[in-house]
Amino acid sequence: MSKARELAELRAVYDSGALSNRNMLANGAMKVAQRSTSVTGIGASAGYFTVDRIKLNAALSGGGRLTASQSTDGPVGFGNSLKLACTTADTSLAAGEYFIIQNISEGQDVQSMGAGFSDAKEVTISFYCKANASLTFCVNIYKANGPLHVAKLFTVGTSWQRVSITFPADTAGSAIANDNVARWYTQIWIAAGSSYTSGTLATTWTSYSAAATCAGIDNFFSSTSNEFYLTGLQMEVGDTATDFEHRSFGDELQRCQRYFQTLGGTNTNDAFAAGFTTTANFFGYGHLNNTMRTAPTASVSGTNSHIGYTHVAVAASASSAPTITANINGFNIQIPSGTSTTANAGAYARITNTSTKLHFDAEL
Repeated sequence: MSKARELAELRAVYDSGALSNRNMLANGAMKVAQRSTSVTGIGASAGYFTVDRIKLNAALSGGGRLTASQSTDGPVGFGNSLKLACTTADTSLAAGEYFIIQNISEGQDVQSMGAGFSDAKEVTISFYCKANASLTFCVNIYKANGPLHVAKLFTVGTSWQRVSITFPADTAGSAIANDNVARWYTQIWIAAGSSYTSGTLATTWTSYSAAATCAGIDNFFSSTSNEFYLTGLQMEVGDTATDFEHRSFGDELQRCQRYFQTLGGTNTNDAFAAGFTTTANFFGYGHLNNTMRTAPTASVSGTNSHIGYTHVAVAASASSAPTITANINGFNIQIPSGTSTTANAGAYARITNTSTKLHFDAEL
């Protein structure tokens, strides 16, 4: 068969969609930001702050801080990126300080690479990035089984560029459990103290050693001028970075809602649960938008009194925080109001102000 024919058939396979779902990471194009589009003062602790599925794992006791935001700056074909901007410098990191950009995967979502078996496959991580200056950072894969890790450095410049790094197959470690627990950590280290940089970089799979994590990286917090942009994050089986797998916003949102979702914040008087009243309370059940990874932790952001319920002509507001118990598909809610209502009457719960939301968190 001629080379031209082979390429034509490969293209036909690509166009048919047979190569879809090759990106094992959700929201790689940074489209979805359910929590916020900008958060300041990040650096003291870890959290999911802005774009979904990106955890900023931070331990900066010396005062280095940054602002994370969902930016509209991106390379051709991308409408969004994650932007990190240093707002407080820390030019002398203590030994145990670090800042990591993470995407964490369930065990059942990384089975295709066959990690831990003799015929395990290589894995390639690619992304687009740029900075305000030439900076060297590190991609480190951390595998919880073992634990093991492997790392490689990359240099980012002032123009958008695509970084592609192929990591060797993990043939010596243990198999990854086929479950919904955090088993695989795709990490970009942008700052670290000597506890993580004093060894020899672990460029092959090896037992986890903190000192070998990211030796050779620069310190993002060296100057308040420093910025770092990231988008097009992709992880796929094989030794080649294919074109980034663009998915629709709706598809990415659904993937993200497995881990985190909100109700409210869109319209005044959004109804979110149906139920019945007692003389001064509402008891009801509401459905979540998508099935979640595990029973989520529920919380309220905003003002409790913006949550209420309507029974016939009576509109009652919460007098204190609602009690919410969630499962993977929905939640029970009790809203105390102190307002006199008819017992055992049908009612619906609502949010009366777009600044108040219900949050359901099942993140890894």
